[in-house]
Amino acid sequence: MGSGGVCASLEAVEKVSLAQKFGLFSEHWSPKVVADLNGQQVKIAKFEGEFPWHAHAEEDEMFLVVRGRMELRLRDRTVELAEGELFVVPRGVEHQPYAAQEAHVLMFEPASTLNTGAERNELTVDAPERL
Repeated sequence: MGSGGVCASLEAVEKVSLAQKFGLFSEHWSPKVVADLNGQQVKIAKFEGEFPWHAHAEEDEMFLVVRGRMELRLRDRTVELAEGELFVVPRGVEHQPYAAQEAHVLMFEPASTLNTGAERNELTVDAPERL
């Protein structure tokens, strides 16, 4: 422990500017890790168009719209999200993210979560880049 009871590793912790991080990439549907928390990862991605239907058997998945608008299509309804709105897709629920125009989205999920769930396709990212 350092002075005042602060762990020495705290010195390595930096604030995250989401605008700056979103400015580092242009590709869609390619999640990037921007922070870690208790075995969870904070990821960001740019969405545009349709992502394949998928589910995560063991993990809930949170989507927070930072810029733009998106939809989370569920089998029984569509949830529309605007800037500053979030939705948690419960584990096991099939969903399809969709954005008519580019949206900047923050996701919070366990580090082991694969972006395409049990499905593997050309959009599967096994090891998201860390920004």
